[in-house]
Amino acid sequence: MRGFVQKAAALLAGSLLHASAIASDLDVTADTHMGCRPLTPANVHRYVGRQLSRDASIHFPHELQFANLVKFANECGLPFLPVNRGHGTSSALNTIEHGLSINLHKLNHIQISQDGRSASMGGGVNTHEVVNTLAASGKITSTTNGGCTGLVGPGLGGGFGRYMGYFGLILDNIIDMTVVLANGNIIHVSSTSHPDLYWGMRGAGQNFGIVTQANFKVYDIPAPHWFYAELDFANATSQFEPLFKQINDLRSNGPQLKELGSVYTYATINPKYSKTDPVLTFQFAYSGTPVEAQRYFQPFVNLRPDAVTNNHSITLTDIQAAASQDIDSAICLKTYNITANRQVYDLFKTFINNHPEFAGSILQFENYALEGMKAVDPASTAYPHRDDNILVSFAAGYARSIASDALALDFGNQARRIWHAGDTPGRNVTAYLNYANGDETVEALYGYESWRLDRLRGLKKKYDPYNKSRFFNPIQ
Repeated sequence: MRGFVQKAAALLAGSLLHASAIASDLDVTADTHMGCRPLTPANVHRYVGRQLSRDASIHFPHELQFANLVKFANECGLPFLPVNRGHGTSSALNTIEHGLSINLHKLNHIQISQDGRSASMGGGVNTHEVVNTLAASGKITSTTNGGCTGLVGPGLGGGFGRYMGYFGLILDNIIDMTVVLANGNIIHVSSTSHPDLYWGMRGAGQNFGIVTQANFKVYDIPAPHWFYAELDFANATSQFEPLFKQINDLRSNGPQLKELGSVYTYATINPKYSKTDPVLTFQFAYSGTPVEAQRYFQPFVNLRPDAVTNNHSITLTDIQAAASQDIDSAICLKTYNITANRQVYDLFKTFINNHPEFAGSILQFENYALEGMKAVDPASTAYPHRDDNILVSFAAGYARSIASDALALDFGNQARRIWHAGDTPGRNVTAYLNYANGDETVEALYGYESWRLDRLRGLKKKYDPYNKSRFFNPIQ
């Protein structure tokens, strides 16, 4: 009976069996005598129900056991979904049923190389772990802003963050990867080993397999401190247009300075000011001293915000908590059309007043320094949106129900249409893969160039011909 425990290892709770990553002596290779026929909820309960809790998990320490797990899932006809930190919102995630969830979060090793130019990281590391570990040695790499998000997962689809201006996207810093393919085979992927897949993994990687380990470029920290501040603008009637005009002016003479790591604005209900009018909160992060930052920050203070907080120098390791990021429907734009932003804001205000259950939702307006990203040849990776400058998105916060889901989707689609109508005439809709809702076209996600899509589809046929890796914004 132990063989069945080894293979099943968790109750079939909901639609997924859960398998996480930590040391264990379990052998998940399919049992040739029992086969896969006993793998049913009834049999799991019958044989191991008293030994396992509802959310029980198996844990694995290295890629060989992940590979065996994938082979087992294939032999048993089980779909499988690798999960890191769980921030994906694509509707494709809802299409997996009675499958295996493979949790990577315990694969969180970080080892800086002896020459200090790279670091080996497990596929489950999060940004908080990466920033704190690297910073302790005076190093950093491109990461997301949110401390609770992963590094490898966002990197496979792009990877925006405060150091983009210096070092490019997260994916621009991937040197090589260990990948468990959808058939369970383990391969090393780099510019010299499977170079075709190395191109595709950097921009569309969720379509090809599970990354259990990756080597990243690391760098000396450019500045020991950041200047960080938050400004609240509660009176959108008079403050909305001046705020976004000033944000646009940051780019009026060219790309946003690499030191201006992020200029992030969000609109949400803040009961401190109003229960009906969304407040605009503006977050300003500059890699350098307060004196150096004032030239760019003071114009926003001159707009007379209702509150200025966290207006001081802060360490790299503390900025995530200060920005409340120690942790959707999206579109990419060239620049802000202030009229379109106002229309979306007014629509948002009406929406949450008519449907107060959505009061926890937010509109997001994200600006990052782009110099490092723009310096990379667009043809060198599968990431297709290096011509875009801004991310705008709607993140719905509410108690799930069929009716509420429909309302959220309808609002998101309305906002997307308004934003796109206000973009540069003739531009196609483009969507950031990591924020995508899942109803976007393949072209919007992976690029409109025919050569790019043909190359990705060719890689899919070569490395995942049976489309096993299909549950996050699939190519096909």
